Amino acid sequence: MKRVTGIGGIFFKAADPDKLREWYRRHLGFELEPWGGMVFKWNDSPTPDGGVTIWSLMPDSNDTFAPSSARFMVNYRVDDLDAVLQLLRDEGCQVDARTEESELGKFGWVMDPEGNRVELWQPPKAP
Repeated sequence: MKRVTGIGGIFFKAADPDKLREWYRRHLGFELEPWGGMVFKWNDSPTPDGGVTIWSLMPDSNDTFAPSSARFMVNYRVDDLDAVLQLLRDEGCQVDARTEESELGKFGWVMDPEGNRVELWQPPKAP
């Protein structure tokens, strides 16, 4: 079974998210969405939905990455979240007992050996 199929998003903290977003817009040409992040669309994706990678900043006060003290979190795409999480549990990894499901897909988390929170994302099925 294939575990990770791509990078779904890169999220990191910033002391001044608005100022940093503007720097990325001005100097790197990021086309920011109204919610403050960027959506990179996969033009050469083998998947029917084409796929995307999200780039997003969060204020330092955000606790989304907890219990990690890292200032970033990478979101990886998976085809079958439940199966991957079970494999990680079976291998002795520190898997968060909580998962989330919404119109955006299914989300789960695991900590890597250096204490970084890793997000796993199963995109919703294409209609």
